[in-house]
Amino acid sequence: MASKRRALVIGGSIGGLFAAHWLRAIGWDVDVFERVEDDLASRGAGIGTHEELLNVIRRLGLAFDETVGVPVQTRLCLDRAGRVTHRIDAPQLQSSWARIYRLLKDAFPRDHYRFGVSLEHVEPREGPVTAIFTDGSRETGDLLVGADGVRSTVRERLFPEAQPRYAGYVAWRGLLDEQAYPTELHREFFDKYLMCLPEGEMMLTYPVPGRDNDTRPGRRAYNHIWYRPTDAHEALPRLCTDASGRCHGVSIPPPLIRSEVIARIKSDARALLAPQIAGVVERTMQPFFQAIFDLETPSMALGRVALLGDAAFVARPHVGAGVTKAALDAECLAREIQAAGGDLDAALAAYDRERRLFGSRIVARARRLGAYIEAQLKPPAERTEAERQPPPEYLMREVGTISLDLRSLTA
Repeated sequence: MASKRRALVIGGSIGGLFAAHWLRAIGWDVDVFERVEDDLASRGAGIGTHEELLNVIRRLGLAFDETVGVPVQTRLCLDRAGRVTHRIDAPQLQSSWARIYRLLKDAFPRDHYRFGVSLEHVEPREGPVTAIFTDGSRETGDLLVGADGVRSTVRERLFPEAQPRYAGYVAWRGLLDEQAYPTELHREFFDKYLMCLPEGEMMLTYPVPGRDNDTRPGRRAYNHIWYRPTDAHEALPRLCTDASGRCHGVSIPPPLIRSEVIARIKSDARALLAPQIAGVVERTMQPFFQAIFDLETPSMALGRVALLGDAAFVARPHVGAGVTKAALDAECLAREIQAAGGDLDAALAAYDRERRLFGSRIVARARRLGAYIEAQLKPPAERTEAERQPPPEYLMREVGTISLDLRSLTA
């Protein structure tokens, strides 16, 4: 009897775990290598889900129920004074990164998931592929999957020219425990998706699972994401500089964000946002931010190496598709391998054709939704029509709710 084929998955986050589960589902032996030394469940924040994501989880046979998220039926847009200016029905299940990670991680065999292992190099030879790690160890498999995120070492080794592009703005984020949510606003607003649109900016808030992924009333959390123009030359380095004067690059651990930076973001919230939303920012103990990037790679596969999720394409968060895209990539990879009857070269070529087209279109869609925020760094006279701020009803309908069917994503 022929031995099972073996896959090496570099990156143990959500994308890597989806790949690992799908390859195991078609009969492969799979080992996952994660550079971080401890569990990732404490990371991440709120996410919106798509029906496509839930269907992938169902097809994997993973057990989950309504506790995977918090249902939201209505979206409201509030003006600076807190008045509701627009309302639409947009049912969606709001979840958290940690909830999806926990679902996948707990269902994967522990002895095939290794923490604290950093990739140094890949040898994508004809036939088996070898991963060389920084501790000197080597692992060989029939396939290597690069699912190691936006700063992917695998992609860097294969396509060094493919680099993330800073979009010119950051997303300030935070989570507030439901018990800390303003009591007088809870009945009217807690179960709603709220938007506030200061000129050139975008603020979104919605309920998500709380501590320990709890979705019971009273134990949930409220998530906010505030997109703000931030130039790369001065403003972003200042945000990423800690109290000792050290600049951490384009990101900084949340506890190291200077107190005066936190005070300023709360002051700006009071000045620019609806009071219902400003109150959420005010009560958030540890707001943090992420610089917004997008990324396109020239190919999803080279030799016996496949890229997946954010290692290949990064779309701005406006489409809310990062987790769903990774899940669909992983399912497609396994499906094409199975359909090719063992011909890995044919399978990876088919995978590249389908998922590269999808990735490029979802990146383009997200760029369009965020174009007006990026354009704030230009003089008004130089902004194109596509860089004008869209009407609220358009953003309410499009942000985070679009279908991820390839046929619906125009080029």
